[in-house]
Order: sequence, then structure tokens, then C-alpha cells
Amino acid sequence: MDFKDIKELIRVFDKSELNKLRIKEADFEISMQRGFENGVTTVTTAPAVAQAPVAASTTTQAPVATSSEDKTPATSGLTINAPMVGTYYSSPSPDSPSFCAIGDIVRKGQTLCILEAMKIMNEVEAEFDCKILDILVHNGDPVEYDMPIFIVEKI
Repeated sequence: MDFKDIKELIRVFDKSELNKLRIKEADFEISMQRGFENGVTTVTTAPAVAQAPVAASTTTQAPVATSSEDKTPATSGLTINAPMVGTYYSSPSPDSPSFCAIGDIVRKGQTLCILEAMKIMNEVEAEFDCKILDILVHNGDPVEYDMPIFIVEKI
């Protein structure tokens, strides 16, 4: 699919009543979702090979210790790591509630956060049911590939 076709698809989507659209064709995949405010549209495009890690974020089992300045005990559990380099956002817009908070139980496929990379908003989804034990980054923080974002307990 070339740029002209993508542009036309976005135009048609904006005029439609659809809230979400996902198209997958060979090694190309595009997802569009109507934004949460004022009809803004969020568009994510990438080859299917590159898109797969975003939906299925990396997890590792490792204890994560807090800094020596922090007097709280170390938290251990599974970590959900950043599938890409980007900027972390906990909610779809500044005045919207966070996708999840410490203590929340999230289900497989539920959005945990958004990572912005090159003006494209990529949703990071839970790959399994879990409880959020800790959130290691703050809104607007830059994250590196494979950097721990959440500490979770698998349910």
C-alpha cells in the first residue's frame, strides 16, 4: 500500500462512523482509532513484523530494587519492558484518566500505556492477565528499547 492509498484511507475513515479500523495485508498493517477528544484520529502504521513487538511487549522475571534514596523495600515480580524507543504516556490525553494505576488488575489485551515514536502513538497492551505492582516511569519520560516500564504479578 503506498502513501496515496494510506492518505485516502485516512480521509474515508475520518468521514465514516467507525471508531476503530485495522487492516492487515501481507507484511503491511495499519490501525486507526478515533481519538478520545474532538474526533481526533490516531493512526499507527508499520510493517507487521515491526508492529508485533508493540502489541506483545517483552516481559522478564527479575527483582527490581528501588534506589538507595528510597527507603521502601525492593519490589520483585515480572517486568513489562518497552518494546521500542519512545516517549511514555499514561493516558490518551493530558486531561484523561490513566490507562492503569498501581494496584489495578489488567486483562490480556488491555492497553497499559502509549509510547510515542516519530509522532505515531503506539499502544502497549498486556500480554497476560496481571496486577500492576509498580510503574517505573512518569508521564512524558523517554524510554529505551527493553527498558522496564511496569512491575506486575501474573494472575
